[in-house]
Order: sequence, then C-alpha cells, then structure tokens
Amino acid sequence: MNPRFWKFRSAEPRWATASTQPTSTARVVYHCARITGLAVHAGVNRVALTQSLGDFVALSSAVRAAAIELSKMANDFRLLNSGPHTGLAEIELAALQPGSSIMPGKVNPAVAEMLNMTCFHVRGLDAAIAMSAEAGQLELNVMMPYVAYALFESLDLLAAAVRTFDAKCVRLIRASRERCAEFAERSVGLAALHNEELGFMGAADLANQAVETGKTVDELLAERD
Repeated sequence: MNPRFWKFRSAEPRWATASTQPTSTARVVYHCARITGLAVHAGVNRVALTQSLGDFVALSSAVRAAAIELSKMANDFRLLNSGPHTGLAEIELAALQPGSSIMPGKVNPAVAEMLNMTCFHVRGLDAAIAMSAEAGQLELNVMMPYVAYALFESLDLLAAAVRTFDAKCVRLIRASRERCAEFAERSVGLAALHNEELGFMGAADLANQAVETGKTVDELLAERD
C-alpha cells in the first residue's frame, strides 16, 4: 500500500506507515478525507501538479456542463409558462411575487430566471479558470489562488441555486390540463395517424386543410364521413 494512504476508523487517524510523526501532507490528506468523505490521496507527481491545473479545469468543465443543462431547463420552464393568452401557458409556475409591473396578469418566472443568471455566472467563472490554467509558465502556475476561489464559488452558487429551483419552482409546477388538451386536439400532426388509410399525400393534404381552415383534423374527418 502507498504509505500516503490511511485507514479511517475513528476520530483519530490510523496511519498505514510505521512513522509516528506523519508529514504535513499526510495530515492535510487525512483531514480533507474526513471533511469530504472522499477517498482523498496525495498526488504522485507533484512537479506536474505544480505546473498544470488540468484537474481543476476538468472539474470546472463538469460544473459548466451541469450549468448548461440547468439553464436549458430554466429556459424550457419560462417558455412553457409564458402567457396567459399570448404564450404557450402549458404549465403554471407559482406566483412568488406580486406580478409583472408592465404586463398585468403575468406570473414572473423569477426562480427560473435566477437559475439562468447563476448558470451564466458559473460559465463565466469557468472561462476565467481556463484562462488561469493557461496563464502558468514553465514549472509554476501562480494563478492557483484564483482557480480555488472561482471553483468554490461555482460549486457553492450552483448548489444553492439548484436547491432553490427545486423547492420554489419545480415542486410547485402545475400543468394547465385544458391548455395542453387544446394543443393536442388542434395539432396538425394528428394527420400522420391516418397515413395508412389515406396514404402519405392524403394525410399531408389533410394537414394542409387543417392549417388553412383552422379546423381540427378530427373535425375535417367528421365532415368527410
């Protein structure tokens, strides 16, 4: 076993070395593992770790990827909540504020917007981390303090934003059943269900008629009968 590894069994470390005076590195590794609950170990090639911040860039990239997915979700919720009459209005977000000052009756998707802004900030921090990793020269990268600051801020902000988004947005969503049913009934895509009986061109003609007349596919089929 690598002498830098340990066996954690109690409040006091049980070092896997014969030394009674563990090095400062071993102490740091032990306490990092105790605090995080992760199998932390010291790096093998410390010269490489001094000049390269690639590991931190990889972590920041993973956080950025999560931020992109979360921001896309927030965009979807904002779009689906748009309305009440000139938008999609397929879902209803909780009205956590008095309402829009310029559009009466509109529910502001404030929590989704908060998540968007947080994700934008996290992506900006990721860009700064990438530039900091690039700015090292030869055997030393002096940008490590900023990288640590930016990573901690990204992780803390995104975690807090997700908790708020979950509690005050996702869990309070209500589906607008009548609106969704209306969209489903008026979809010209329903013409594709009749490809087998009408043929492709016949179904396409049915869809075009629905668009031109404003009638539903079912209404047009009922008229043919």
